[in-house]
Amino acid sequence: MSQSGDGLHTPGYLSWRKLQLSRAKLKASSKTSALLSGFAMVAMVEVQLSEESNVPQEMLIAFAICTTLLVAVHMLALMISTCILPNIDAVCNLHSISLVHESPHERLHWYIETAWAFSTLLGLLLFLCEIAILCWVKFYDFSTYAAWSACIVLIPVLIIFLAFAVHFYRSLVAHKYEVTVSGIRELELLKEQIEAGDAEGRANGMGLFSNTQIV
Repeated sequence: MSQSGDGLHTPGYLSWRKLQLSRAKLKASSKTSALLSGFAMVAMVEVQLSEESNVPQEMLIAFAICTTLLVAVHMLALMISTCILPNIDAVCNLHSISLVHESPHERLHWYIETAWAFSTLLGLLLFLCEIAILCWVKFYDFSTYAAWSACIVLIPVLIIFLAFAVHFYRSLVAHKYEVTVSGIRELELLKEQIEAGDAEGRANGMGLFSNTQIV
């Protein structure tokens, strides 16, 4: 939807941008959560354990807890996305900024952010932990070196993931701060222009009044 430069900072257009961002977040959350929760369920079902297995009970408990948390977190994100997304899509498909107030994205903002955080940050961290524990459960009876190799590979991946997450969210907050400051400056400039116009109008009015009195 195109807009002229004068209307880019109106409340309606800013709310429309938030609506599109919320829609994109919910779509990404639903796809990611459905995919990763499916992988977790398949991993839990396909893992083969026998009574002669030497896998420690603590490791099996950790595997069960991590898998349950992973599926539960992604299912919660998927439920939020599935419930909210149709209401947002119904407004977005109309392509009318005047109807943006009919969308629940402002009121349900925290639910949308929760689904986004669960699906991307917490869900992916749990998925990485799931891979490490699954390698131990799968290879413990055959080769502990294989399990340690998987953990050694995952450690730098986890560090890079956390570093990117921190850098991304800090950059996003800085960008939002800059946009907000720019908007405040534009409002202050507009206020000064309006005050200057009012002062000029009052001055012209006083001049006309003085001329009338002299005549």
